[in-house]
Amino acid sequence: MDSHNQRNLILAVLLTGLVLFGWDAAIRYFYPHANKPAAVASSPASADPAAVIKPTRDGGLTSAADLALEAKDLKTVLASGGRVSIAAPGLSGSINLTGGLLDDLTTNRHTATEKKSDGPARIFSPPGTPAQQFAQFGWVATETAGGIALPNTNTIWTAPAAAKLTPQTPVTLSWTNPTGQVFSIRYAIDQDYLLTATQMVANPGTVPVVVRPFALINRTHKTASIDTYNVHAGPFGAFDEAVNFKIDYNCDSSFFSSSCTGLREQGLIQNPSKVNWIGFTDIYWMATLIPDKSPTSSDFRSLGKDIYRADLVYEPATIAPGQQLTRTTRLFAGAKESTVLDRYEDDGIANFSLAIDWGWFRWFEKPIFMLLKALFDLADNFGVAIILLTIIVRGVMFPIAQRQFASMAQMRAIQPKMKALQERYKDDKPKLQQETMALYKTEGVNPLAGCLPIFLQIPVFFALYKVLMLSIEMRHQPFTLWIKDLSAPDPMHILNLFGLLPFTPPSFLAIGLLAVLLGITMYLQFKLNPAPMDPVQQQVFAIMPWMMMFVMAPFAAGLLIYWITSNILTIGQQWYLYSRHPQLKAQAEKEGADAKRAAARDK
Repeated sequence: MDSHNQRNLILAVLLTGLVLFGWDAAIRYFYPHANKPAAVASSPASADPAAVIKPTRDGGLTSAADLALEAKDLKTVLASGGRVSIAAPGLSGSINLTGGLLDDLTTNRHTATEKKSDGPARIFSPPGTPAQQFAQFGWVATETAGGIALPNTNTIWTAPAAAKLTPQTPVTLSWTNPTGQVFSIRYAIDQDYLLTATQMVANPGTVPVVVRPFALINRTHKTASIDTYNVHAGPFGAFDEAVNFKIDYNCDSSFFSSSCTGLREQGLIQNPSKVNWIGFTDIYWMATLIPDKSPTSSDFRSLGKDIYRADLVYEPATIAPGQQLTRTTRLFAGAKESTVLDRYEDDGIANFSLAIDWGWFRWFEKPIFMLLKALFDLADNFGVAIILLTIIVRGVMFPIAQRQFASMAQMRAIQPKMKALQERYKDDKPKLQQETMALYKTEGVNPLAGCLPIFLQIPVFFALYKVLMLSIEMRHQPFTLWIKDLSAPDPMHILNLFGLLPFTPPSFLAIGLLAVLLGITMYLQFKLNPAPMDPVQQQVFAIMPWMMMFVMAPFAAGLLIYWITSNILTIGQQWYLYSRHPQLKAQAEKEGADAKRAAARDK
């Protein structure tokens, strides 16, 4: 092998090592929060302790000075009494009569982990618990309010005896202040994740009063999902019917830190546009407030100590003696199920389906999702659905694969002429390129035709990657044997003897059985292809399967199953097409043998 080829080979090996060993270090540098335990990252986040609401000049809300999270036990808090239970098909939980807070919600359709024994996934937690998050509905006084007393977080609301919030039985909480104004919040819930809070104030007094209804969501960042460059987790909303994913909790872990909009750094971010809905999102969960058609203002606030709040404040309204004021706000608190969000959007919530951060390629990702969901409904196993999807994709591309083989045959037919050109113009690269292109044109050969199937698979692979990452319908879906969650990496790592040794390998060495199968099938696929004449290309193709084994190992198991199945089908296609064109296989074997002999001579 000459010095030029040796230098190229060394460069290829160094670049491969850089990818393998530098990837994990780069991820840890740019995304330090990515080192959170998986159980914390996947759990729903929550909010800060109940805040004392006070009026401000800008129409927003302020909170109590002491915002420290208390290590309260969840079971103890929920068992303390003074609660109205919630029982609906989508959600279970309770309303705290102290403050009228919605601070206890769990999903009935999704578990906290892949183990059902770990219980349901929790959406809201009471103030003071480590994963606190809650919604509050109330009123802010104004300077012209006449000094009336308003309910606050310490107010004890009254509920009907044996009240239970169900889709068939709304619950109304009420409270009367010392001057006779009657405040009430009527809670209703549907079959999924939408609650409706109707705030009413009746003024039986002799003078007008002015109040501003508000709604807020408070949560802590400590149990938030990891915010990455391609999946947003944090404050978001739809304003003027455009969904905004640009606000982060903070800029510490942002790859684009120079352009990051961090709520912690700015403290207050007001939304000047018309608000369609506002709240916080994780990968799989979200809590959002949807106002009625009354004029509103909205903002996001950092309250310190990893506590954040989304505020929705209605314009001041005067209640004349003997009259009442009503404002209705809807609250979505639950799982981002695509079909549910689509239905709410059809019911009038602007762009609610885009609360799932599909990105620029949603036009392709959503059809892949719908096809996968249909296949899952048919097979009742999501791993089988991925395999069926792969078969469909390869079946659609089979005619293209036939054209690819025809192109390969044409390329091999002109190899003697190509070698003659290379010998003739070996010292004149521009002339060689010009004559090569002329040869392609004369012989009617397209050198890029063989790459077409690969390029067509890229959007399918990327769409499946986003679907597995974003869609809660895919979360914790098992396949078979040790694969209990297709949206998570393969847990069977070879280096710790499949869990027998008490350590977790770093991500770039966390090679599971699926990654090994990926490397083997890719190696067999390359072996069926004709060996390239260039020794350096031979070395690169020899290294590629094992490099991809390392690169793909941390990805979701479902992605690896897709790729392995695609490789197996490609191998089957190659065998079939070689059987149809035996002269092509004989020529490929001859070229492979010639390439090996040439490589041996170079040594």
